[in-house]
Amino acid sequence: MKGANANTGRGQQADVCRIDSRLELFVDDWLIEHRAGVELRLQHPIPQEVSIVFDRPWEGNTSAYVTVFQDENLYRMYYRGSHFDWASGQSKHQVVCYAESVDGVEWYRPELGLHKWGGSAANNIIWMNGPGTHNFTPFRDNNPQCRPEARYKALGGDERGLLAFQSSNGLHWSLMQDRPVITEGAFDSQNLAFWDSVRGRYAEYHRGFRDGVRDIMTCTSKDFLHWTQPEWLDFGDAPREHLYTNTVIPYFRAPHLLLGCPMRFMEQRKKIEDHPYNGVSDGVLMTSRDGLHWHRWLEAFLRPGLQRERWWQRNNYAAWGLLPTRSSIAGAPDELSFYFNEHYYLDGNRLRRFTLRTDGFVSAHAEFAGGEFVTRPLVFEGCELAINYSTSAAGSVRVEIQDVEGQPIGGYSLDDCPEIYGDAIEEVVRWRTGGDVSGFSNRPVRLRFALSDADLYAIRFRR
Repeated sequence: MKGANANTGRGQQADVCRIDSRLELFVDDWLIEHRAGVELRLQHPIPQEVSIVFDRPWEGNTSAYVTVFQDENLYRMYYRGSHFDWASGQSKHQVVCYAESVDGVEWYRPELGLHKWGGSAANNIIWMNGPGTHNFTPFRDNNPQCRPEARYKALGGDERGLLAFQSSNGLHWSLMQDRPVITEGAFDSQNLAFWDSVRGRYAEYHRGFRDGVRDIMTCTSKDFLHWTQPEWLDFGDAPREHLYTNTVIPYFRAPHLLLGCPMRFMEQRKKIEDHPYNGVSDGVLMTSRDGLHWHRWLEAFLRPGLQRERWWQRNNYAAWGLLPTRSSIAGAPDELSFYFNEHYYLDGNRLRRFTLRTDGFVSAHAEFAGGEFVTRPLVFEGCELAINYSTSAAGSVRVEIQDVEGQPIGGYSLDDCPEIYGDAIEEVVRWRTGGDVSGFSNRPVRLRFALSDADLYAIRFRR
């Protein structure tokens, strides 16, 4: 696989892939048995508008560690408000701040009245003067057994370890206990946790140093207070690199897949000579099917780009979270929004929104000359096959259904599949006899895809 380690997770592959009706993305080659003329091509988010400038007196030039998530019809944002004083070489303050949006594009800071700053409570501060202000990282807990008073949970670090917080409304927070819940690791980063609905447990990811290199550890828990011993993530044969953050999250359209966009830190490089600190960074993409074994791309998912200030140290942090947002193009389908910081250490420190096609992290791509791939045997449930794809005006996608021995099934061969061309998030594949595939449901088959100047991002059998 171009640009990535080939490990897809030891012990994960079985003779037959059971995918039922879930969405499957081509973020790794787990589903692919062999391919020719097709590569898995990493895609890249597109910069959009500045979402928020951290210019309030209680914010500042080192405001960071942003969290975003959708909470029913509201988008929530949490972040550290902090300012670095160059004269003293010290941070002046650290507080936890909150913002909201109804569309993920325009964000506003409500005046919450919870804490006073400069004698006034007209601010958006939700936590201060306590542990965890450096990297407070919350989430909405969708565990069906979650108590109402702990509907929102968070982790925040101090010198002792990671502390657990709870809230009934996402604004008023309290410690769940005084002592840390996780103590093995290095906690001066954005450390996070979430309810893993597929595996029925809480999962947590935090920083550790392994042989002097910033790396990522994980724990799991049934109750958010008692956690397993941390384990290092397994990146297969990918080279050791400093991973400053992790942003691991289940992909909301396919929660069996975990995604991360860690900030990769090249600590010895220095692009801007008048900046006092070494270090440049970018964002990389990693994916997992079990939370422990990861497929990490070596090329950048997000490059620093043409902005001079993004080549300063500690820029290009990805916010933790991924939001579905409406496209600015009339009639276009919804897209994905990411948020990355820029101008860190400077006045005007801010967060910029980036967008990506829905499911569009990686594509199975073929040039115009064409290519094809065949899946491993799979078992699905459903009556039609929908694909997320894009072609040129001259390109095409065709699909063949095979038996487990690789022989085309009558009426569903490539010759029976008219060329599919266009651009769609979910388009039903049709053969000359129609698109009904229910006759093959719950029995092993293979799929053969023939691509020409085309990208295939995801597939799903729909009921």
